[in-house]
Amino acid sequence: MDHSELWHLIETHREGLIAFTQKLIQTPSLSGQEGDVAALIQTEMKRLDYDEIWTDQVGNVIGRIKGEGGPSLMFNGHMDHVDAGDPDRWPHPPFDGIIHGGELWGRGTADMKGALAAMVYAGGIAKKLGTPLPGDRLVAAVVQEEVGGLGSRHLTKTLPVARAVIGEASNNHLRRGHRGRVELIAHFTGRSVHASMPDLGINPHYSLARFLSDLRSLTMASDPAYGISTVAPTRLVSEPDSANITPSAVHLWLDWRNVPGERDEVIVSKLEVLLARSLEPECKGRIEIGSKELSSYTGARMTYPSTFPPFTTPLDHPWLVRVQGALEEVLGRTVQVGTWRFATDGGHLAAAGSTVLGFGPGDDTIVHTTEERLPLDELVESVVGYVVLSLQP
Repeated sequence: MDHSELWHLIETHREGLIAFTQKLIQTPSLSGQEGDVAALIQTEMKRLDYDEIWTDQVGNVIGRIKGEGGPSLMFNGHMDHVDAGDPDRWPHPPFDGIIHGGELWGRGTADMKGALAAMVYAGGIAKKLGTPLPGDRLVAAVVQEEVGGLGSRHLTKTLPVARAVIGEASNNHLRRGHRGRVELIAHFTGRSVHASMPDLGINPHYSLARFLSDLRSLTMASDPAYGISTVAPTRLVSEPDSANITPSAVHLWLDWRNVPGERDEVIVSKLEVLLARSLEPECKGRIEIGSKELSSYTGARMTYPSTFPPFTTPLDHPWLVRVQGALEEVLGRTVQVGTWRFATDGGHLAAAGSTVLGFGPGDDTIVHTTEERLPLDELVESVVGYVVLSLQP
């Protein structure tokens, strides 16, 4: 099939693709509440004649198109989205799926139900081509990416793959990696007393103040492609919660964005050194990586660290080179290779041994905002891109 025939075939599915994407947008699916969207995806995969379709223990929906004996490839997209906030702040209601000016508006359009719908359709279309696929092609609609990646973490243990494509927004250009995220907590413990006699207590705020002052001058790791690691103090909690008592303890949350190659244990060790020299006499402290215990809509529970690993795929990786050339040929334009500024489930898959690339419709600068929307032409183009990716050995 030549390029024009492929474009024509995909255009014949345009109406169905857009309607399916609208239906996904019109079905809210906060993290842990993805069951209704999962049912829609299963139904659409059946209609598109996937070879196998199943829902795993944690609620991920997986569809398989069988291929020959080459490397397996997973198209990975998440079903959950962040809260829409006040609907009155949106130009168009966040869950109405309104099309305006050639764009589909709503929460989850770019992050990432548009990409998920395109992946589902690409799998069905790739099968219809009648061309043997180089290996099995899987479309995984995963749960709880927005709260740490429960779904993809589960897949790394139950369905390992050689390669994966993450559908986060990239305006249909390629992404080859991102910095990671580590959530840390610095604990400072003193001795609480009535605020009228502070000299009798050990107030941990002063040790915290020294820690924060020195944090700004901490030497950070850097990478030519990903820039510098960053750390941001975000949340502060003191106990007991009273304004006329000096606290017995204060807890400071830190958001650390680490470049590829910077290990979690190195980050913790660096902060422990800083904390040790910040502590005033009799004040104690410790650093820990945060953790989460979450339940999926199926009732499965998982406890995991609050981390997204960084990842990077080399610019000269043969698969990346082939994919870029094939996409440029079929799409008829330059396809740039860049990196994401935010973390994705790609880090979990790469840490488990998969080679990971990113490709998805939408503008990543408007995700999580009230301006979230998706150009329909870009949505259709992404299906072309995913089919091209499916055909690459």
